[in-house]
Amino acid sequence: MSCSGGGEGFEPARLPAEPLITVVTLAELSVGPLVASTERERAERQSHLQQAEADFDPLPFDRAAARAFGRVAASLRRAGRKPAARAYDAMIAAVALANELPVYTCSPDDFARVDELEVVAVPFPQPASEVAEPGA
Repeated sequence: MSCSGGGEGFEPARLPAEPLITVVTLAELSVGPLVASTERERAERQSHLQQAEADFDPLPFDRAAARAFGRVAASLRRAGRKPAARAYDAMIAAVALANELPVYTCSPDDFARVDELEVVAVPFPQPASEVAEPGA
């Protein structure tokens, strides 16, 4: 989901009909509340995590993903990037490759240089506080 450009020109029709996440994504989200610096931030992150857990049946990091991870790590090493530094992203990429799916992300650079991976950049969603209400 690319965050550059503030989303101008992005067509929502480019989003998949059925959004999916991985168990790795849930693992990554579960860290957020534990490292939040304020109670408000912790509560917001916990709410986000719980909503994701309720809304999705995540794709597993299974045998096929483990095999694909080898390809991802090799791609990153050839590109001079350290796979260990991007472990979550590398595992998410592996699940996507194993399931022959693209990755939709606000951070496309996190997935750069992974051979065979289709990355679709999308803008960060606007915070609810910034969304104009009708008639306002």
